[in-house]
Amino acid sequence: MKKISYYIGNSLIIFSLCGFIFLFYPLLSSYFFPATIPAPAERGFALWIPKIHASAQIIPNVDPWSEASYRPALKKGVALARGFSLPGQHGTVYLFAHSSGPPWEQTRNNTVFLRLPELEKGDNIVIWREHKEYNYKVVSMVEVSPADVSKVTGLKGDHLVLQTCTPIGTDWKRLLIFATEEK
Repeated sequence: MKKISYYIGNSLIIFSLCGFIFLFYPLLSSYFFPATIPAPAERGFALWIPKIHASAQIIPNVDPWSEASYRPALKKGVALARGFSLPGQHGTVYLFAHSSGPPWEQTRNNTVFLRLPELEKGDNIVIWREHKEYNYKVVSMVEVSPADVSKVTGLKGDHLVLQTCTPIGTDWKRLLIFATEEK
């Protein structure tokens, strides 16, 4: 009987470890084996943050107030909020993406901003649109409540704003990264 419980106990431990790896592999692979910069022909409308190795397609014209609109978009990459400017235009470019999600839905595309909290003032952000490169420098970052949209809607001038949920794995607060274009 002791031998059977020994094998059952060890089997349960091994099964639990395999389940843990299966559930969190996408998150761990995004963190430890980040995506590489896309080739020029593949860039299209895309984002690249060298410091954190974040690379993703940008999905334009996504309604940030409609979960039915933004959920499918965030599975494909980073969303450009409807009603905000495009890179190269006057105004605020407002991009948002997941830092994480449910383990069964995690892919490289929907955990793009996993390492966004590691950015610091002066870090580079690159956006490609219509075969043109736009370079931005981080100027500040702030955490706000999910209901506080004044930091984004009240901006004057040309800015890039990146938003994700924080702490990772929750939707308690929003991390906002503010950047200005290098000209």
